[in-house]
Amino acid sequence: MEQTVLDTQAAADRLERVLSRHGVGTVQNLRRLTGGATKTTWSFEWVSGGVTEALILQQMPAATAPARRVPKLSAREDAALMHVARAGGVPAPVVRVVLSEADGLGEGYVTEAVPGETLGKRVVNDEAFAGARASMAQQCGQILAAIHRLPLQGLQFLQTLSPAQELDVYAELLRDCAVRHPALSFALRWVREHLPADWTPALVHADFRTGNLIVDPEGVRCVLDWEIARIGDPMQDLGVLCMRSWRFGGAGEVGGFGDREDLYAAYETASGQPVDRARVRFWEAFSNLKWAIACARRGSAIRSDGRPASVELCAVGRRMEEPLWDFFQLIQEAA
Repeated sequence: MEQTVLDTQAAADRLERVLSRHGVGTVQNLRRLTGGATKTTWSFEWVSGGVTEALILQQMPAATAPARRVPKLSAREDAALMHVARAGGVPAPVVRVVLSEADGLGEGYVTEAVPGETLGKRVVNDEAFAGARASMAQQCGQILAAIHRLPLQGLQFLQTLSPAQELDVYAELLRDCAVRHPALSFALRWVREHLPADWTPALVHADFRTGNLIVDPEGVRCVLDWEIARIGDPMQDLGVLCMRSWRFGGAGEVGGFGDREDLYAAYETASGQPVDRARVRFWEAFSNLKWAIACARRGSAIRSDGRPASVELCAVGRRMEEPLWDFFQLIQEAA
């Protein structure tokens, strides 16, 4: 099932019918937002009973990934997970409505809007967020601890991936695309030789990073993009947050804004569990390999007529060397 693409007026009309099931009102100022690799995001105002609310509509393709591929939650599963996260004290979006097929808007949901900034370069550089940057590493440690202790009851749809299974998934994805590169082959072998032997399964966000956080001058307001969550090694989330690719030019090793020790100390205090620093570095390296493979796949994507899928995807493909460089820097430091 492909993502439903509508013009603004058609989307507004259908959205108004959806929300009117919960009370009479009107949709105003609907506009499509930029950003998001797969989702289509709209902001709008819902005016009902003399009250105006800022809301967000997110549309997404139906989850079609077969077994042994990267987890991809459906909109309904994504919404259920965010509900559990909020109940567990995690600042996830508040879901107001989950769309049904009859709504004519495709898969997706409506959430409450959260004011703040998501653009990574602004978060790590703008003076307006200087105060936030001073505390964000600690906040992220506390939030990640809350995510990793969330109960799994009712979340049977989450896929469990051990470190070895994660590697198998990405090795298969690389085999399926046309890119062959000795650095990728070496990196796959290194990861297989350094897989963690001991890890405790927990709910893992798997994409917790700058760019997926809404930030205001006080710090982190909301955690976005839960659709690739899985049950896995919780140290993965700390490793992803420290990747250079997601620092957006900022100086801090944590998301471009903070220090590792602040992140680790806050996580240990909030979780009561020690941070395995070597395992975090392993996941940071492995996550760079996964991003390099993702770049290779995007860059090699073609249309049915054999032409490149898009200029934008080709540009992403050319970035493969950046995470590979970071991967080799990390394993050199570890050695």
